[in-house]
Amino acid sequence: MRSMLRRRLAGAATVALAASALALTAAPAHAAPQVTVTSSAGTPTAAVDGPTTLTVKGRGFQSIKGGAGGIYVAFGWVSDPRGGSWKPSRGGATGDDYRYVPDSESADNEGHQRYLAFPGSDTASSANGTLRASGSFTTTVSLPGARFSSVDRAGRTVMVDCTTVTCGVITIGAHGIKNPRNETFTPVRFAASTRGDAALSAPRGTTPTAAPAPAAATTPAAPARRGTPSVAVDRATAVVGRVLTFTGTSFQPGEQVVATLDDGVAAVGPLAAGQSGEVAGVLQLPASIQPGTHVLRLTGAASGAAPEIAFPVAAGTPVVDATAPVADEEPTAAAWIFLAAAAVLLLVAVVAAVLRVRRARRAPETPSAQAPPTTTTPTPTTVTR
Repeated sequence: MRSMLRRRLAGAATVALAASALALTAAPAHAAPQVTVTSSAGTPTAAVDGPTTLTVKGRGFQSIKGGAGGIYVAFGWVSDPRGGSWKPSRGGATGDDYRYVPDSESADNEGHQRYLAFPGSDTASSANGTLRASGSFTTTVSLPGARFSSVDRAGRTVMVDCTTVTCGVITIGAHGIKNPRNETFTPVRFAASTRGDAALSAPRGTTPTAAPAPAAATTPAAPARRGTPSVAVDRATAVVGRVLTFTGTSFQPGEQVVATLDDGVAAVGPLAAGQSGEVAGVLQLPASIQPGTHVLRLTGAASGAAPEIAFPVAAGTPVVDATAPVADEEPTAAAWIFLAAAAVLLLVAVVAAVLRVRRARRAPETPSAQAPPTTTTPTPTTVTR
């Protein structure tokens, strides 16, 4: 009877464990995040040569209240749009497995890259927006066109042509935090237009009105540049650890230009050339570079021009932080003499004090009245014979 009861209890325990395992395996998985991208035409389409502003909406992302970082929303290219091997959580590396239009990580950047902070994040002040608690967001991303320059893992400037490879909107974890739930890629198509948002916003089925052009021309001619592109630096600012100022001339008006120091030690851009083809910018010289001759190269995205200049970089003057604790230093000779003199004076004072105390203890007390000494007269002794 007892053995039968034990077998029934063991069977019930087995059934309970199996049910628990089934419940755990049947737990609902997190839904994949979804992203929609639209231009002014209401479609995920951008202009080939003109700038385009895309509206990006996302939902289903992981939102961590008070968490560090958030997500980056950028436009670029990924090596494996369908397989997902480009993702940072799967070992993908920027420059090799995915590339995007470079931009500064500040709230007032050019709009090529957006940083959306988690709700209550301590870095929200530098963000372009906030990811909602529900995991949804709405933001905009600016595209310079179908071609942009980026930097690979070796620091070399490379061109990405979105007319030959698949480009789109990329979302990844911000500030180096790898989160597979927030990694997405949404493809963007490019229309055969050179007028950017103005062309894309035309009603469907109609052709945007363009300025008169020669019959043989299919696209407006790019503004011609004057002279040969060149680059110059302000040598007074060429100091290790400081900001180098530079200028460029004779680039194609409006084209994107990237500045690269040596073989990618530092870079900045893209910078838009002005109406006369001029470019001006600043580049932070790393504190790790050695004084001596270095090379600055400017690369034009549309023209392909890459003028460079060799210039000397001077050693920087160490900057002393007044708020930093000062390390203990060995006393100087004058300090030693002062300390010795002070010690001698202190010793003399101590000895003098001790002597005064001893004299005071040895001095006889002065009586108020002294009695004269008493003289004892011997009493004669009588001898009886």
